[in-house]
Amino acid sequence: MSKRNLRPIKLGLVIGSREFFSGAPALETRKAVIAHLEKLNVAFAVLPVEATKNGAVQSRDDARRYAAFLREQRDAIDGLVICLPNFGDEIAISELVNEARLNVPILLQASNDEIDKVDVKSRRDAFCGKFSVANNFYQYGVPFTDTTSHTNDVGGAEFAADLDRFVRICRVVRGLKHARIGSIGARTGAFQTMRFSEKLLQASGLTVVTVDLSEIIFAANAVADDAPEVKAVLGEIAAYGRIPAHIKPDKILRQAKWTLAVDRWIEENECDASAIQCWRSLQDNFGCATCLTMSMMGEKLTPSACEVDVMGAISMYALALAAEQPSAILDWNNNYGLEPDKCVCTHCGNYPKSFIGAEPEISELDVLGSVLGKENCFGAVKGKVQPGPMTFFRASTDDRLGTIKAYVGEGAFTDDPFGMDGGIAVTQVARLRPLLGFIARNGFEHHVAMVRGAHADAVHEAITRYLNWPIYRHDADGSPPDTFGSSVFRK
Repeated sequence: MSKRNLRPIKLGLVIGSREFFSGAPALETRKAVIAHLEKLNVAFAVLPVEATKNGAVQSRDDARRYAAFLREQRDAIDGLVICLPNFGDEIAISELVNEARLNVPILLQASNDEIDKVDVKSRRDAFCGKFSVANNFYQYGVPFTDTTSHTNDVGGAEFAADLDRFVRICRVVRGLKHARIGSIGARTGAFQTMRFSEKLLQASGLTVVTVDLSEIIFAANAVADDAPEVKAVLGEIAAYGRIPAHIKPDKILRQAKWTLAVDRWIEENECDASAIQCWRSLQDNFGCATCLTMSMMGEKLTPSACEVDVMGAISMYALALAAEQPSAILDWNNNYGLEPDKCVCTHCGNYPKSFIGAEPEISELDVLGSVLGKENCFGAVKGKVQPGPMTFFRASTDDRLGTIKAYVGEGAFTDDPFGMDGGIAVTQVARLRPLLGFIARNGFEHHVAMVRGAHADAVHEAITRYLNWPIYRHDADGSPPDTFGSSVFRK
């Protein structure tokens, strides 16, 4: 990721309260939330406890004080956590959000009452107060993220998980709203499927930065063979995977110079992700593949997609933001026998090595090498993806609908054998056949981004709640509708 997105998430913290309720829960809630945030290594902004009564917001004066405090840090705050230890003051909370004008995700939490503590002195009524705050948010047009349960204990494991998920949501929203995506080279001529709309992306805050492939080739050719930077990249390549003995040193050198040229352009243009014309101009005119370069960038959480798939790069970036792990671009590529919920996802050789989960082989492209000459195709990262849970996601621009649309879901990589070369991922997804039908009917590309772990909830919430893109959340229950014309895509 670019340096601006490597910084930790910073959240604003607001404790709401009603003046005629006990102030003790407000103080306790403040301490508990801060403890969670510190455990998650999340920075936070909160006024000193003595700035308001019991450190809470319970009046319009408190709201104005907090709004000014948060507004001064607007560029640094990525989300807002609002906790209601009791009923809360709906007007104070609403006016605080309205005046702060942060335009960031909001997590709204309300605390449980204890059955044996509902006397006048001890009761909380946050169960009810949450509806009042949410009602005002609706009136103001303020989107917010709910907790797993309507009310929960702020010191408990459920709220800790809610906070972790919210941090991931904030990271996705922050990253996508201001992302810069490098587009290196012209769209691969044979793939009209990789068309996309820059204008629709720009309307959502994503900027596409273009460069002709020849400029990067020229920059790579201009690098001296013995430059210290080249030696550093050669060392990085040597440590990245196993290189067969038949690969000649000059092929590895050429790959290092290409990697250096791409890395420099990405850094100079402050790109968060990229998409590269991976065939065939590069092989014909420079003599290497770019898979290794993309794999190494992905390992550093600066994902890069094949075949100038800009939307694939954005999809990879969203998953990397949510998971804080390397993501990959894959093809929905092969059936797995007659098993309806399994398929094989592949790509030539661009998977980050930790996405594979084992030390990869670095050698030549197989299919393209048979056509373009293996001597021109060094730089493929090969390996079978190790088993474990995974999340899949794809965003696409749809000019017919005038929107960016997406789908997301979870599945698993399996340890089933499959004798194909390149990057192989035998994949299992519940109700896979209905999902594939949905992808085909709605004109999605054959490329899909995947990441290890279960992160569909965070991605779905970020996309539908804060970016307002139509999205289908695939799960094991029910079947997807035919088209994006139905409101179910925001379920």
